[in-house]
Amino acid sequence: MSGAELVRPGRGRRLFGWLYRRPRVQLGVLLVAPAGWFGIVYFGSLALLFAYAFWSLDPQTGEVVKQFTLSNFQRILDQPVYRTIVLRTVTVAAVVTVVDALLAFPIAYYMARVASPRRRALLFMSVLLPLWASYLVKAYAWRVILSPGGMVDWAFGFLGIDTSSVFGLSDLSITIVFIYVWLPYMILPIYAGLERIPSSYLEASADLGARGGMTFRRIVLPLAMPALVAGSIFTFSLTLGDYIIPQLVGNSQFIGNVVFASQGVAGDIPFAAAFALVPVAIMAVYLLAARRLGAFDAL
Repeated sequence: MSGAELVRPGRGRRLFGWLYRRPRVQLGVLLVAPAGWFGIVYFGSLALLFAYAFWSLDPQTGEVVKQFTLSNFQRILDQPVYRTIVLRTVTVAAVVTVVDALLAFPIAYYMARVASPRRRALLFMSVLLPLWASYLVKAYAWRVILSPGGMVDWAFGFLGIDTSSVFGLSDLSITIVFIYVWLPYMILPIYAGLERIPSSYLEASADLGARGGMTFRRIVLPLAMPALVAGSIFTFSLTLGDYIIPQLVGNSQFIGNVVFASQGVAGDIPFAAAFALVPVAIMAVYLLAARRLGAFDAL
C-alpha cells in the first residue's frame, strides 16, 4: 500500500472541507431543517386557514363542502352582530394600546435615562416578574379584584362611591385586565429605543437653549417613535386575538370568542376560519404602517 493512499482523506473529511470553503452553503444546510419545519407548521396552517375560509359547511350533513364560496364573508358583512364584535374588539385593542403607551413611556424613560444601575435592575425585575406568573392565574386574580365585593369595590365603597355597576363583568374590566397583562410588552421595546438615543443629542439640545419639553418633542419622541410603534404591535395584536380574558372577566363577545365558539361548539370550521382572517387582515394593514415608521428596527 502506497504512502499516498495512507494519507488520503475520507469522504467525510472531504465533505467538511468542501463546506468549510463555502460559508453560504453551511448556512443553507443549517437552516434547511428549521426553515422547512417553520414553512410546514406556520405557512402550511395559514394556507389551510385561507382554504377553509372559502369553503362552506353543509347544514344537513355537517360536512365541509370544498367548493369556492364567499358565503362566510357575506355572512360577516350582512349580520350586524359580527360587525359590532369586530368594532368592539378593535376599539378595545386601540384603547389598550394607547393607555399602555402612556403608562409605559415614563417608566421606560426613567429606566433608560434616569435610574441608577441598581435601581434599573430592580425595575427590570418588577417589569419581568409578572411574565413568570401564569396567564390564567392573573386573569382569575383580576376577576376577583374587580368583582362585586372585591378589592376595587371595597376601596371605592370606603370612599362612599358605588361601583357595583361599573366593574364586575364589563368591557371596562376587560380593558383594565388587558392593560395590565400587556404592559411589559410595551415597556421593553420603548426602553430599548430610548437606551439607543445618544446622550450627546440631549446635551446638544440643552447647549442650544432648548427646554426639556422641546427636547422631548423634537428629539426624544421622534427617535423613540419606532420603538413605541413596535410595542404597539404586541399590545394591539395580542388584544385583537385574545378570547380568554373576555370570557373570564367580561360578558361581551370578541373576535376570539366567536372563532372559538364557531370551531369548538358549532363545528363550523369554515366560518371560524373566515372570521379569523379579519384580525389577520387588520394586522396586515397595521404592520405595513408600522414598517413605514421603522418599527421593525426596534424589535
